[in-house]
Amino acid sequence: MSKKDPRLERAGVSGYNQPKRTPNHPTKYGIVVAKEGNKVKTIRFGQQGAETNKTKEQREAFKSRHNKNIQRGKMSAAYWANKVRWDPKKTKSKKKS
Repeated sequence: MSKKDPRLERAGVSGYNQPKRTPNHPTKYGIVVAKEGNKVKTIRFGQQGAETNKTKEQREAFKSRHNKNIQRGKMSAAYWANKVRWDPKKTKSKKKS
């Protein structure tokens, strides 16, 4: 039986690559203990309080600005911000008047 990684408990997450919201953190939206192969890294991501993902245009602008970092994969904050905060399912639709 293997010991549980203390980084998981310290971050308060349920497992590797399981992002968690951090509402009491002064600057960052979430935390994840990312694991890729044998590499393990604690990553804080997203700007706390930022109004994100309101429109398709905002999502496309974010992706074009950060595409290089998103492509780095699970070990980058941009990847997790893109996955958690900028998911197309979370885009708020514009109300038609």
